[in-house]
Order: sequence, then C-alpha cells, then structure tokens
Amino acid sequence: MTTIVIVGAGGVGTSMLELLATRGFFDKCYIADINISRASAAVNRLTDKRFAALAVDATDISALTRLLKETGATYMVNACDPRVNEQLFAAAYQAGCNYMDMAMNLSEPHPDDPYNKVGKYLGQDQFQEHDAWRSKGLLALIGMGVEPGLSNIFAKYAQQSLFDTISEIGVRDGSNLRIEGYSFAPTFSIWTTIEECLNPPIVWEKTKGLYTTNCFSSPEIFHFPAGIGPQECVNVEHEEVLMIPRSVDCEKVTFKYSLGREFIEWLKTFSDLGLDSKKPIAVGAATVAPRDVLAAVLPNPSKLGNLMHGRTCAGTWVKGIKDGAERQVYLYHVADNATTMREWHSQAVLWQTALCPVVALEMLATNKWADVGVYGPDHFDALHYLNTLGEYGTHHGILEIGDDLWPAPVETGASGWSKSIASSF
Repeated sequence: MTTIVIVGAGGVGTSMLELLATRGFFDKCYIADINISRASAAVNRLTDKRFAALAVDATDISALTRLLKETGATYMVNACDPRVNEQLFAAAYQAGCNYMDMAMNLSEPHPDDPYNKVGKYLGQDQFQEHDAWRSKGLLALIGMGVEPGLSNIFAKYAQQSLFDTISEIGVRDGSNLRIEGYSFAPTFSIWTTIEECLNPPIVWEKTKGLYTTNCFSSPEIFHFPAGIGPQECVNVEHEEVLMIPRSVDCEKVTFKYSLGREFIEWLKTFSDLGLDSKKPIAVGAATVAPRDVLAAVLPNPSKLGNLMHGRTCAGTWVKGIKDGAERQVYLYHVADNATTMREWHSQAVLWQTALCPVVALEMLATNKWADVGVYGPDHFDALHYLNTLGEYGTHHGILEIGDDLWPAPVETGASGWSKSIASSF
C-alpha cells in the first residue's frame, strides 16, 4: 500500500488534497495539523474515503514518529514552513518513512562577512545526512515544490534534451498578480518571503564556488510569457543555486525574483523597524518574535484568492551550446489565478506550489523515480515528470530566446542593498 501523510493543513497542504483526490496512485492519505479542526475541514470538503484528518504537533519529534508508525506511512510530506523542517526530517528517519519537503532547512549568514561569504547554506545539514538515509534504504526528496522543485527539473531537462553544454542557469520567477483592497499583501507566507529576500543572496560559479551578494543585487529586466510582460528581477537567496550544480554540469547558477520596487521598499522598511527579526522580545508579559507578529497581522495568503487577479510564472532560463551554436531558452510553468480558483479552489501561488510535490509523489509511487539517500529533484529523470505534469491538465512551455525571438534579459546596472543583519538572527 502507498500511504501518504501530509503534515500541515495550510494553503499548500489543503491544495494538495484537492489534487490528490483526482489521482489513483495511492491508497490512503492523512493530513495532520496541530489544529485538528483545520485538518478536518480540508478532508470534509472531499467525498473521497481515502482521506482522513489527524492531530499532531509538528515540533514534537516523538509524536510525529509515533503518528508515522501508526499510520504505516510510505511518504511523509512536509507542508509546514521550514522552521520545523529539522523535526519532521528527523521523525521520518526515525519512523523508517520516506520524506519530502518544498523548502530546505534554513541558512545562517556568515558571522563576519555576510555579503561576500557563505555561512551555513540552505539544506546543508540535510544533505550531510545522505549516507545515513541511504544506509537505511530511505529517500529524502528535499526542495520539491515549484521553486525549488519544478525549476530544478527544468534545468535537468535542459541538460538531458536541449543542450550539449550549459554555461549558465538562472531561475526566474515573475508575476502580475494584484490583490484588491490592500496596499501590501504577500501572495505567499511573509515569514518565508522575509527569510528569502532579506538574507544575503547566494550565487554559484564553477570557478568561485558559492558566494553571497547584497540584497536585491544585479537587477535585470526579464520578459515573462502569458501576458505578464517585462519585470525587474533581483537576486535573492534560494535553494536552486545550491542544488542544481550537484546534478547539472554548468558554469553558473543564479535565482532572481520579480519583487517590484514597491515590495522591496516594504521589505526594507520592515528591516529598518526590526520587524524581520526572529529573536523573541518581551512585550508586556508576553515574549514574541517581531516577524511572527508581522505574519499574524498581515492577511492570510490562502484567504486572498477571491481578491487576487493575474498570473504567476515559475521558470528556468538556460544558456549554452547546441550543435555548435549558441542557444538560450526559458522553460516555464504559468498558473492563472482565475483558473486555479475556479477549478481547484486555491489561489495561484499556493496551487502551483502544491501541484509539484503531488506529481513527484506519483513519480515515486509508480517507480518512475527510485533511489535512496538525500536528493533534490534534479537528481531524477525530468522527462517522466514533465509528461505526467501534462496529464494533470497543466503543461510547461519553452521559449527560444535571441535575435528575432523572445527578448533576452538585460541587466539594469542598479546597485543592491546591504544592512546589518545581526538583529535578525
């Protein structure tokens, strides 16, 4: 039997249930949350008897381990934010259960030179457990969301099918999403957004290894498809930069978001006020981290779908040589909010993030992907995955970039932004 346990009944976890309900590759799926009523509500929206709700505290390794053993879980999917990755990762290993997450363990900036040198990088301690997972015959598939995740698979597909040699891989994420009635409302977890955008961005080059830059550095104008159009993209910290070089031979890897000037100014303001800090402070009789306060007062992204308009695009830009000629392509996947709300009752960003691990579960359950150890999705065959993605009724696209083709990205030359990060960590 294939039994799935999803931990976390937030926007991504509940969207996964909607998608899983249309597929037949598993026998049982539990969704577990510290709030049993939230997990039950997600299950009750379905009429499928394969689904059930459970209560669990994701910070309690013993409780998680016990739950996984009692359910006979084949795969545990971490649909929580990365603050509890360590506990879920450990519980799956102790229970003898395969593991999947959508964002890897958090990084720690270099203590002395954060905008040039790498400290503890994203997922470092997870990758270091590879031999232990392999010796136990278990798989930990880490970073299997849309970005990271599908973006890594695009890079692997480019190596397998589109290029003879690759010089540069750049993950580029852009949208034209807008939310009615709010001057500021993130489309994804503000906690995770701050973590990605206000940590020193990371770049990998074959000749230099990993290094960091200023926040929002190397801005460029990137032209996104599906009517999204030209958007300014900037460097942020992201897992693909660390993952892709492990499996794909290339010279350089970057990640850039189209945050927008206004969004960047909001992030700078949060930082200037100390609201990005994860360190608890005393407020009267309570002790609370400023970032948690910010997350509590901002609207829940999963509740904004009816007010959201536009599309979001996740993709991977690849430069290299094919048959002796230079080539550039952009492999991408677009989610339209009107479509995802109508067909899946989920806003576009959360739905796209939920879709990708569900397809990966199908790859594993049907043995199209198989291995043991700790890996990212770029370790596995990309063609099977992309073909199955199409079976879900949502296809990827490929644009050829160059003269008389799709416009190439152009750097603007604007400077980045550095700050004292000591207060945040």
